[in-house]
Amino acid sequence: MSLFLTNLEIPIVTTSLVSITGDLGGFDNVGWVISSYLLGYVATFGRKLMFSTSIVIFICFSAGYGAAQTLTQLIALRAFQGVGGGGCFALSTAIVVELVPPENVPAAVPALALAIFAIPKNFPNRGRADCPRTTWKEKFDKGSRAKVDVLGAALLLLATLSMTAGFEEADSRFPWKLAYVISLLTISGLLWMDLVIWERHITIYRATIEPVLPWRFFQNRAMLSLLLNAVFLGGPWFVSVFQLPQKFQLVHGSSGVKAGLQTMPFTFAAPLGSAFSALVAGKLKVPVIYPVLFAGTLQTVGLALLASLPESSRIVPRAYGFQIIAGFGCGINILTLLLIVPFVVGSRDKAIGMGAVSQLRVMSGAIGLSIVTSVFNSYTKPRISELLQASHATIDSVQSVQSISNMDPLDQERLKTTLARGYNLKMYVLCAFAALQIPAALLMWRKKQLMV
Repeated sequence: MSLFLTNLEIPIVTTSLVSITGDLGGFDNVGWVISSYLLGYVATFGRKLMFSTSIVIFICFSAGYGAAQTLTQLIALRAFQGVGGGGCFALSTAIVVELVPPENVPAAVPALALAIFAIPKNFPNRGRADCPRTTWKEKFDKGSRAKVDVLGAALLLLATLSMTAGFEEADSRFPWKLAYVISLLTISGLLWMDLVIWERHITIYRATIEPVLPWRFFQNRAMLSLLLNAVFLGGPWFVSVFQLPQKFQLVHGSSGVKAGLQTMPFTFAAPLGSAFSALVAGKLKVPVIYPVLFAGTLQTVGLALLASLPESSRIVPRAYGFQIIAGFGCGINILTLLLIVPFVVGSRDKAIGMGAVSQLRVMSGAIGLSIVTSVFNSYTKPRISELLQASHATIDSVQSVQSISNMDPLDQERLKTTLARGYNLKMYVLCAFAALQIPAALLMWRKKQLMV
């Protein structure tokens, strides 16, 4: 239920962001409202007690987010909401391995993945989590605290935050050549290198600490393939869920509710893809590398077709079919990557492996969103400024559907054409992310293919 609620919140907010930021002002910072939530997911570690704490944090800051009066409050509260959501998201996937016996894992993982789209009706109820009765003092004793990889979690969060901030601000508030942007991206690169070095060190030399990303994962070719696929899947999935409703509202003039309905082919195709994956890999025992390759191909084709849509305010029916292709491919890999983890790592790494795949997917979603936002701003802002210069208007003139509809019809059509081209460029970037899943999947290739 916690996993379902944290994911249910995402499409609700994405369809209302245009209206919310239009009322509060600062539509050019809308990317931060989304990124702050996804970045909060990265700042979570541990399980058991942290799971219940995450639920409380998510509920409290969800209420605060709904009561926000300014865009700054909106971004800050959404970030803390993401911390709670990250706990629910990552810990749910980590604990699932402990809830069922090993032979039921292939049945449990599909139910977990489908919770992203709807509450599962059936869930394996055999087995139990190993949760001994302990006191609060025992939970927070010195030995327990010593196992937490605080530095690794901090490096992961700061590396992601600096990279996201660099791309979000590039050509938005600051030009690419400014030292601020260059410094953020350089610092991010150094932090990523420090993270890898630190994780290798504690995995090899400090066995008492539980690493965020064990070095064993990087030495395991199959697990490395899953991690890379999760990274390249985050952009196509999360960014599409966020950007498609915005395009329908700003370019095609749809209301928030109508935009949500127009995005349903993408979001409804995903659980169908997950069901297809469960059938093919779990029931028919097809080697798992083939569904992963098929999913990457579908995403690449679907997103490339979405990027080729006409640059006008008119909606063409084939756009819904293209959404189905891309969404179906995303759904296959959302499930399959989680399904494979328990079969490629040792028993001690099953929970952390599933958590790592989930977290990296969300983390890459934040990074992917910042990248496409930078590409979008680089293309649209100078052209929109030039278009609005004659009427002495500002970029805030395009912060809502109503403000666009009040413009001169000719300027309105030019503006929508520019925005449509910008959104198509975003899809080309996502297409590149999807295509990278194919060579990443080939790392799983072996003489005797893996089956679950």
